[in-house]
Amino acid sequence: MSGHNKWSSIKHKKGALDAKRGKIFSKLIKEITVAARLGGGDPEANARLRNAIAAAKAQNMPKDNIERAIKKGTGELSGTSYEESTYEGYGPGGVAVLVNVLTDNKNRAVADIRHVFSRYNGNLGETGCVMWMFEKKGYAEIDKGVVDEDDLYEVALNAGAQDITDQDDTFEILTDPDDLEKLRLALEEKGIKYNILEVSMIPKNTVKISGKTAEQTLKLLEALEDLEDVQAVYSNFDIDDEEIAQMQG
Repeated sequence: MSGHNKWSSIKHKKGALDAKRGKIFSKLIKEITVAARLGGGDPEANARLRNAIAAAKAQNMPKDNIERAIKKGTGELSGTSYEESTYEGYGPGGVAVLVNVLTDNKNRAVADIRHVFSRYNGNLGETGCVMWMFEKKGYAEIDKGVVDEDDLYEVALNAGAQDITDQDDTFEILTDPDDLEKLRLALEEKGIKYNILEVSMIPKNTVKISGKTAEQTLKLLEALEDLEDVQAVYSNFDIDDEEIAQMQG
């Protein structure tokens, strides 16, 4: 069983996604554009585009925005050309950190990322230093209050879910990335609302942290997420929910 996707859950509970909806839309548009450029504008034949559209729909992005982003990717509309890369490093306490980037200025992106790592007691590492600690999965988070457990298990397993875990006040579902859209459709057909639906890098194991190390880790990840060129940040840390509540209180 994979480690808990703690950072995605924390971001949602803090309201960061709602508070920065404009920034979230910008990141989703970049991903849709690049996916369409690399694999074509037909989501049926392009799994990455299909997943990007599912993530955009999960954030209630208007259909027109999605269609424009696809057309920019296929060249039907003019748009910026983005280069894709992943940076790897270590945060406080030795936690692993992955940073996915889409940028039109790679030198700016790496300089900004290196600065943030240094500022929060982390280190940017070599390619491959932590990637092996993660696996790509479709990921969904659902509040317990919106669904009966047995109903959720039936719907998710029939949609190809590989793992369903009970995380106190939520359920987490993992799928093959190619099955994420299938899961979205199954949940929506049954009227089951989800907090998060995305392709994510899930840690194979987690590192427990607390105190100042935990505070610095969250500040590091937030600062990385705020960078213009950063699409997504993943980490293998685990922090007790009680401690998170105290830090956010």
